[in-house]
Amino acid sequence: MHNKKEWFQDWFDTPYYHTLYDHRNDDEAKLFMENLIDFLQLKQSDKILDLPCGKGRHAVFLNEKGFDVVGADLSVNSIDTAKSFENNTLRFSNHDMRQSLSGKYNAIFNLFTSFGYFNDDQTNINVLENFKKALLPNGYIVIDFLNVKKVEKELIPKEEFTKNGITFLITKHIANDFIIKDIYFEVDGKPHHFTEKVQCLHLGKLYEFAEKTNLKIQNIFGDYDLTPFDENKSDRLILILQ
Repeated sequence: MHNKKEWFQDWFDTPYYHTLYDHRNDDEAKLFMENLIDFLQLKQSDKILDLPCGKGRHAVFLNEKGFDVVGADLSVNSIDTAKSFENNTLRFSNHDMRQSLSGKYNAIFNLFTSFGYFNDDQTNINVLENFKKALLPNGYIVIDFLNVKKVEKELIPKEEFTKNGITFLITKHIANDFIIKDIYFEVDGKPHHFTEKVQCLHLGKLYEFAEKTNLKIQNIFGDYDLTPFDENKSDRLILILQ
């Protein structure tokens, strides 16, 4: 059991998280899903797990493409919103990816830097073990992570902007092998402060995790067009594991 509340349990369950990230591009997300479907040669009615799924935008699109989809997320509020999209082949539930998964899947998607939240390597390894145990034969795990080397090189220490009437002050720094983002804002005269914290997981470390879970990294891509990964130029680090 995880009794101590982690940063992501508070922050992801607030409406302000979705306000801050409302710029996420749906067309880009759909293109990424189309490219993955084609590359992995997924067949209609294949079972896909989207974890964590947020409010379900990827899961809904995948279901519209004919797949049997489960979306799961720790955020109660996000899943409550996503449940309005449910049908016979699209289901949503609350789940912590540190816990064992029920069901078996042809593909498990872990998208938009939803890995490396944890304070120790073993928890990341345990998450991969949970994914592996939930795969059907010849199934795939997709990890969509950030390219740490580029982030380190281009880190903006401080920025301020306004979205939906809320002024956000964002500070970023790297400490103890974590990229740490502090988010400050005020709503109705009340100050708020949340923190995002992601491990600096370079490709070599992810290879270590794969080796320890007997998973094989089959492909490495650097963006949602699935172009080859370039450590100096790529925005993303996208892994296909089996």
